[in-house]
Amino acid sequence: MTSLGLVVAEFNASVTEEMESVARDAAAEADATVAETVHVPGVYDAPLAADRLARRDDVDAVAVLGAIVTGDTDHDQVIGHATAQKLTDVSLDRDLPVTLGVTGPGMSGAEARERVENAAKAVEGAVKLVERL
Repeated sequence: MTSLGLVVAEFNASVTEEMESVARDAAAEADATVAETVHVPGVYDAPLAADRLARRDDVDAVAVLGAIVTGDTDHDQVIGHATAQKLTDVSLDRDLPVTLGVTGPGMSGAEARERVENAAKAVEGAVKLVERL
């Protein structure tokens, strides 16, 4: 049975709380367990939490969940790219799957709410990688 760590961003909580629920359901469906969930203030804070979870002996993979919504500047693009790069670094440095269940950048709050089901894909991807690697 695959044991997962979840990192959930609190920013845009109305979306990310739903994403967490979807992810937990997907884990149960995949016969995986959630060993630990870490809530972080925003998506940009996720790499440190993912790294800490990846160091644990009882975590086989980490799924990161969040929603990056467009504002008046390109800040969402910067946050999205920086976070994706650092999460890739964590995965490679720890030799452990870290999947990106982050919607955005470049979307509205309404679009983020429409995409909460994408959280399941992060969990499904994490489980598949553990099984295949």
